Amino acid sequence: MSTTRRGRLPDAASAAAALACSLALATGPVAAQSPTGGARAQGPAEAVALVGATAHPVSGPAVPNATIVIRGGRIESVGTGPAPAGTRVVDLAGRHVYPGYVSADSLLGLTEIGAVEVTNDYQETGRLNANARAEVAVNPDSELIPVARVNGVTAAHVIPRGGAIAGTSAVVRLDGWIWEDMTVRAPVGLHVVWPRMSVSRAWWETRTEEEQKKDRDEAVAAITRPFDEARAFRAARRAQGQAGVARQDRDLQWEAMDTAIAGAIPVFVHASSLAQIRAALKFLDEQGLKRAVIVGGADAWRIADELKARDIAVITQSTLETPDRDDEPYDQAFTLPAKLWRAGVRFAIGGGASASNERNLPYVAAMAAAFGLPAEEAVKAITLSPAQILGVADRLGSIEPGKSADLVVTTGDPLELTTAVEQVWIAGRAVPMESRHTRLFQKYDGKPRGAAARSR
Repeated sequence: MSTTRRGRLPDAASAAAALACSLALATGPVAAQSPTGGARAQGPAEAVALVGATAHPVSGPAVPNATIVIRGGRIESVGTGPAPAGTRVVDLAGRHVYPGYVSADSLLGLTEIGAVEVTNDYQETGRLNANARAEVAVNPDSELIPVARVNGVTAAHVIPRGGAIAGTSAVVRLDGWIWEDMTVRAPVGLHVVWPRMSVSRAWWETRTEEEQKKDRDEAVAAITRPFDEARAFRAARRAQGQAGVARQDRDLQWEAMDTAIAGAIPVFVHASSLAQIRAALKFLDEQGLKRAVIVGGADAWRIADELKARDIAVITQSTLETPDRDDEPYDQAFTLPAKLWRAGVRFAIGGGASASNERNLPYVAAMAAAFGLPAEEAVKAITLSPAQILGVADRLGSIEPGKSADLVVTTGDPLELTTAVEQVWIAGRAVPMESRHTRLFQKYDGKPRGAAARSR
């Protein structure tokens, strides 16, 4: 939040407050208190026309002085001209409207305070957790959700993290009373965490090289063996009922993996180094897995031609990182999206799975834009591209008729730190622009100062 003058709200906050008042008049009551006190959107989405702003569909050119009609929670039309009869009009002259940002690599709703173990629900124990479902663990009342939401993040790809095979992920909207309300798609993919392939000679490594290699081989086997067993289970289930074939009981682990083996969902392989990515590609070939996504992919640019040929997408981690190796240039992470774009690899920019920093997603994209990625591609990398990779582009990621009305109203370019987000719409409802951050700002901005404080 920008610096403030004593006793006054910042200009952006004043503008946001004014817009909130106009929205309240235009759309009626939109906020309710949840059982735990957090603000929620309320009631069915109304027929609304957003007029006067420059619309940025992402899937096409910008539309100046646009009229965006929202009906039943979806975008009915995007064009110019007067608002249709029967719609409530919201005047957004001088503003810009973008599709809601999609965080492609997130722990939102799965963690609250890293140092407090009972608030972390993103991993199960053990190496095989294929049946873990991220969506059922999402906490709709997380304080971190509105913090991300008020800066334009309207949906997140929430990913389990525990074990070698971590479970299945889901795309959730950042508004809803229960996880069923929030879930857009589940399962999105099965997540595999590839082990470190190289031998470490760092001073803190106490294992010998042979011990490290043995542990690495066991970690790889912890991935390949369950896939082999799941494939055998699949064959047995399909053969049951034939003479001499025993009945197979249900097994949630193998059934979850069967969805990926059958190609119904992709396998998301968390791999960063070149050695990890190459080993992962070999694994995909051996298992006959045609649909895959690399998550992390710091070295993906080194093998970009093969990734493009295989049509394997990459979800990068945050660009706001230091190099992984001592001999790499300082801007290694900054330039990764531009390298993938130039190579023709499908990619999305992730926020680095730091739930408390998801609000910075547009600035993560901005860093990529500052280091070679065209600005329009940077915006696409946090809107339409993740929606396409995650299989929800029919509902999210761009401003087009038929899609969910997940929209962000800004004062300017979202890649600029000076741009304010004035209103966010999710499924056609204007969500309250309130978070723990705004509440603390209001509290301490009202604290007595100077002579008033001393007179107490």
